[in-house]
Formats: sequence, structure tokens, C-alpha cells
Amino acid sequence: MYVADKTRYENMEYRKSGRSGLKLPLLSLGLWQNFGEYDPISNQREILRGAFDLGITHFDLANNYGGPAGAAETNFGRLFKEDFKSYRDELIISSKAGYHMWDGPYGDWGSRKSIIASCDQSLQRMGLDYVDIFYHHRPDPETPLEETAEALMQLVRQGKALYIGISNYNGADTQRMAEILRKKDAPFVIHQMRYNLFSRELLETDLAPVLAENGLGAITFSPLAQGLLTNRYLHGIPEDSRAHRKEIPFLSEEQIAPTLRKITQLQEVAEARGQTLAQMALAWNVRQPSVTSVLVGASRLSQLQESVKMKDNLVFAPEELATIETILAEN
Repeated sequence: MYVADKTRYENMEYRKSGRSGLKLPLLSLGLWQNFGEYDPISNQREILRGAFDLGITHFDLANNYGGPAGAAETNFGRLFKEDFKSYRDELIISSKAGYHMWDGPYGDWGSRKSIIASCDQSLQRMGLDYVDIFYHHRPDPETPLEETAEALMQLVRQGKALYIGISNYNGADTQRMAEILRKKDAPFVIHQMRYNLFSRELLETDLAPVLAENGLGAITFSPLAQGLLTNRYLHGIPEDSRAHRKEIPFLSEEQIAPTLRKITQLQEVAEARGQTLAQMALAWNVRQPSVTSVLVGASRLSQLQESVKMKDNLVFAPEELATIETILAEN
């Protein structure tokens, strides 16, 4: 029987999401990968237990996570029942709807039908009465924002979600959604987007002023650029990497090659700070005032334990930031 580490809250920092009262750990655990049907349940259990013991109270899922879709929620539901049910009030559990989940016209995008049905399915897979945050996973160009917003609000009224979030929206659509939900007195508190040293424009240029104006927090995913900002690529593209196997469209050898020199230079900055490249990349992520938490994935617990050490040095000297900007600006 799992008993959580009694010191789990002593070394983790928690930040409020925007102007809301919701606090999230500096690092949150994403279950996009490594929690599917073909991943050993023993390893999944070790990662989840270890994460909670480190003070990571937020587990982030979506209806289509896993392999096959839905597997991550099913596996999480099993482990929640066996290990975490008594800790439910200490956890923030989120899910999402918006990407393809089931056949037909209702298993995708952002209609009221799709969002309500997807949330119901997610709750059933996880064995939960409610999720703490429910996100619309991506904007739907064919469904009015008003309809999507009302579906999210209906989940709150029904007690199926405590807070509302959106993901992958641009600044203009985020502003419109905020205005619509404000009129409904909705607990809209967070936006989830990609953000890392190599992917900055959406948050820094487009979203940051909108989030600040509307009192929204940001939770960022892909902070390590799918492994680019780790020691894995310091000596070139590994034969067994996802980039070499062309598994992910935005992680191809052609896209990575120009960044390899930058990765080496960034590693030198990290070493001077007493950090690994990954730890520096995570610390750089949370330097943004709007960033409440950073989502990290892990295929083994040791990766998560190393990531958490980023907290040992969160401050960047002006000259360090200037050096990083110079490196990133190189052609």
C-alpha cells in the first residue's frame, strides 16, 4: 500500500494561476507519452508515486493520450484507485477534448456535443467524479467560440470540472474566449501552450499581454523541445532518436541540424550555472511572469528527479540572458 512521503511539500514551489486562487507546482507531470497500453504499468506506477513524493501535485491528461487513445486515462484511473484515492484532495487532475478521439462527426473539435461527451468518457476512464481543470485542446474554426465556452461552463455547473482552461489558442481567440467566459462568471484560469528556447513567439509576442490583461496563468508544454534541450543531442542526432525515425513532424533531422551548434553553446551556459541543459531550459521557462507551471514528461523516475533540481537555480543574471539571446539569434 502506497504511503506518500511526508516531506513532499517541503521542497516544491507552488504558484497561483494568474489572478485565481488555484496554485500549481512549479513542475507538473504530463501523461501524453509513456502511459499507454504498451508501457509497463509498474513503471507508470513508479513515476506517478515518485512525482507525488517530490511535491508534484498536478497530473495532466487528455482524452487521446496514450497509445491507443484513451489508454493513459484508463491506466491513470487504475493507479489512482490503487494508490491515490485517499489523496484526491491533494491532487490537481486535468483532461482535455478537441483532438480526434472517436469516429464520426462528434469525436473531434469543439462542439457542445463533443466536449460534453468527451468529458463524460474521461471521467469514466479515470474513475473520477470531477476533474480539477478541463481544457478545450485546440480552437475549432467551424464552431462558434460561444458554443465551446457554454459547453465548458456547463461542465462546471454540473460539477464535472472545477476550472476551465484552453490550449493552443492564439492571442486574439484567447481574448475573445476570456470576454465570453467573463460574462458567464466562469472560472477560466489557465492557458496551455508550447514554449521553449526554440519556440517562443506564441507566448512572448502574442499571448503574454492577453494573459496579463485577463488574469490568466500559463502552463507550458514541450519545455525541452522534445528532447533537443537535453544532453541527448549534444553529439549529433542519435540513431535511436525520434528525430532520426521521423516519428514527429516538427522533430525531423532537417529541422534539428541547424540547432545542434546552438545546443552545444547553451550547454556551456548551463554548465557555468551549475545545471544540466535540461535544468537550465526548465528554469528559463519559468522566468516568464505569466508561467505558473511547466509540464514535463518522463519515461523513468530518474528523469523527473533530475528535472526537479532546476529549482536550485531559478535566477538568471542579465549577462546570462544576453548570452542566451545571442546564441539563439545565430543563423
